[in-house]
Amino acid sequence: MKNKKILIVDDESDIIDTISFRLQQEGYDCISAGDGIEALKKARTEKPDLIILDVMLPKMNGYKVSRLLKFDEKYQHIPIIMLTAKTQDSERITGIETGADGYITKPFDMDTLIAMIQKHMQ
Repeated sequence: MKNKKILIVDDESDIIDTISFRLQQEGYDCISAGDGIEALKKARTEKPDLIILDVMLPKMNGYKVSRLLKFDEKYQHIPIIMLTAKTQDSERITGIETGADGYITKPFDMDTLIAMIQKHMQ
């Protein structure tokens, strides 16, 4: 059985590296993107099993990336977990409305992120 593939999207490379390291220990394959346009391209070409998506991204924000993927029949099945510094309830609601399956705020607990990933990978 092949490993599940996770796309990690963040404009901070240290966050990508930290999450990738832990997810690889858990047996996941990781790919990454540093902006919204690259995220959309990689989601469409790599077809990940799950996407971890920051909201505040260069070129295209995470809300728009999520909306474009979730309203496309080819990609709407991919779970999206928004991982963001945006903590207000209104921002969380916007995340859910644009298609996020989960919403975690930074700073975050890695075990909470892993648990949410496992929940959506079942």
